[in-house]
Amino acid sequence: MTCAACVGRVEKRLARLDGVSASVNLVTGRARVLHPVGTPVAELIAAVERAGYTAEPVTEDPTDAETRGDGGGDRGDLLRLLVTAVLAVPVLALSMVPGWQFAGWQWLCFVLALPVVTWSSAAFHRRAWQGLRHAGATMDTLVSLGVVASFGWSAYALLFGGAGTVGMRMPMTLTASGSEAHVYLEAAVGVPLFVLGGRLLEGRARRRGGAALRALAALGTREVTLRGGDEERTVPIEWLTPGQEFTVRPGERIATDGVVVEGGSAVDVSVLTGESVPVEVGPGDRVTGATLNVGGSLVVRATAVGADTQLARIAALVADAQAGKARAQRLADAVAAVFVPTVLAVAVCVLGFWLGAGADTQAAVTAAVAVLVVACPCALGLATPTALLAATGRGAELGVLVRGPEVLESLRRIDTVVLDKTGTLTTGRMELVRLTPAEGVDADEVLRLAGAVEHHSEHPIARAVADAARQRTGPLPAATGFAATAGTGVRATVEGRDVRIGRPEEPPREAVLHDALAQAEEDGRTAVLVEVDGRPAAVLTVGDTVRAGSWRSVRRLRELGADVVLLTGDRPGPARAVAAELGITTVHAAATPERKAAVVAELQAAGRSVAMVGDGVNDAAALAAADLGIAMGSGTDAAIGAAGLTLVRGDIDSLVTAAHLARRTLGTIRANLAWAFGYNAVLLPLAALGLLNPMIAALAMSASSVLVVANSLRLRTWQPAPARRGTR
Repeated sequence: MTCAACVGRVEKRLARLDGVSASVNLVTGRARVLHPVGTPVAELIAAVERAGYTAEPVTEDPTDAETRGDGGGDRGDLLRLLVTAVLAVPVLALSMVPGWQFAGWQWLCFVLALPVVTWSSAAFHRRAWQGLRHAGATMDTLVSLGVVASFGWSAYALLFGGAGTVGMRMPMTLTASGSEAHVYLEAAVGVPLFVLGGRLLEGRARRRGGAALRALAALGTREVTLRGGDEERTVPIEWLTPGQEFTVRPGERIATDGVVVEGGSAVDVSVLTGESVPVEVGPGDRVTGATLNVGGSLVVRATAVGADTQLARIAALVADAQAGKARAQRLADAVAAVFVPTVLAVAVCVLGFWLGAGADTQAAVTAAVAVLVVACPCALGLATPTALLAATGRGAELGVLVRGPEVLESLRRIDTVVLDKTGTLTTGRMELVRLTPAEGVDADEVLRLAGAVEHHSEHPIARAVADAARQRTGPLPAATGFAATAGTGVRATVEGRDVRIGRPEEPPREAVLHDALAQAEEDGRTAVLVEVDGRPAAVLTVGDTVRAGSWRSVRRLRELGADVVLLTGDRPGPARAVAAELGITTVHAAATPERKAAVVAELQAAGRSVAMVGDGVNDAAALAAADLGIAMGSGTDAAIGAAGLTLVRGDIDSLVTAAHLARRTLGTIRANLAWAFGYNAVLLPLAALGLLNPMIAALAMSASSVLVVANSLRLRTWQPAPARRGTR
């Protein structure tokens, strides 16, 4: 499928089956079909084939979308465009500037135009023929007819009409002169050149449509180590069945959902839940596929595989949400479906009218060709992609990546912004936020000892302590006899002193340490007790810290008129602490990926236009379900793939910049479309009345495209208004 008219044709053909309705997504190339129970899939595929296309059933597991690839046709399309430009530019220049026309120029133009009309335009001709065979018409039909008519008439004029005489010059006239010594090769090469350029831009955007599902698939493992008795063997993940046991070594991703039967470890579940602190697991605890084992070895019994896993269910939610967006394009589909047949009908009526009115054949054909050429949708096709290209280029310089024009339109209507916590409002990294020493204990000394021990652990809490110790006290001393106990802590000997770090075996008696532990619990942060030679020495409080610019960003979002909601998979304590710090009053904590999507749906049902900002796989379903999904550039590929907008700098303050850029871009697109439609509205009647030379029609078509591109390029120099300074 290449345009909205193709979408309409497939939907109409499927709807002819009894009880069947379909919604076709041009971006993902998928159709969601509602049909009576028992309808054969082969019957649905046959209906699509009768419309002139091919189809196949999607796989049961949405994450298998990775195998579909991302097209990869950019290189061939770009080569075709470059070759077309090299051949077409001389033809356009010689045809439109009489002073450059030397003896035999028309034959050189004919030779240069021949490959453009045949090789460059082959795809247009092929799709137009397919449409004709199935009694349908698309933009390709209009392009093909315009190219063939212009080139055919030019060939006739060169071979039989006197235009091939060496020394012939073609003056510029505004109306059809009735002279056969005119050739319209500039129209034959200009139409493919401009349309191929627009298609290349649009094709790149379409091929990104499946990025979210491919990123989700990439999280899954391809192999699993099965355990049978005392033996282990590595097999493809497809061989794994529920009930089988497999091993997970430190640093490996858990292959599928299951229950731990042996071992203990810390599992990083942030990819699915947003929880910033790894979860300690042991025998009997449930684990989820695609999460990362950051501690000891585990033996897991599989409870779900393939499409039944949580990862696959998230992928299904993303796929459903993406397919649902196609319904918002119904109006555009309807306009495109009417536009092409209308232009064809006008061209036929013009030809018949002039022949019936007694005009000679050449005048009638010239008027019909002028209608086809002037109506070729170059400016219409370039209006959005060129503005989008300029806007996305400028946005990238400003730290904003925009998926498509519908994203900008959605951003203009947003009145509610839902923010994830971990990695969005916070850094997503564990840091030492407070050190509380016991009375009489040197804070730097106890941190130096603790850092020396934690240096030997890969646990995120340990890394946070070790990094803070190095920054504050310098190089760390050596530690010997390091030992780690899953779920309790670590210990080692440093400079002859026994140092233990972990959960307190019993509450410390010293009030300052007891209060520090209680304060950490209240703030939703993690606290560990440092004991030196068996005596409590300090409490280290570790947590995810708020990004430096988050408070200003939340304030600026409110200034834009948006309500701000915090939605996180983290615990209620950390969620409330961050919300209080940023002045956010509406908080949803401990939300699963399904719950996040449900919260977005509830806000939409209440009449809200919702933007969701997140960075993890656990946010992917909510990002796809929202009116606008916004991913942090530091987030996962799945989140970025499901989002329409990506904030490269990891700062939600650039969301405000994106909102202003969206308003300017939409204004540019509206101006481009107004010009494209207005140009057709004025010149189509002139062409139909025989008052427009096809060469002038081609020049007008080219000029309209140039004006559209020039207007769009103004976005490259757009500057956002400086942020108003404020105090917290």
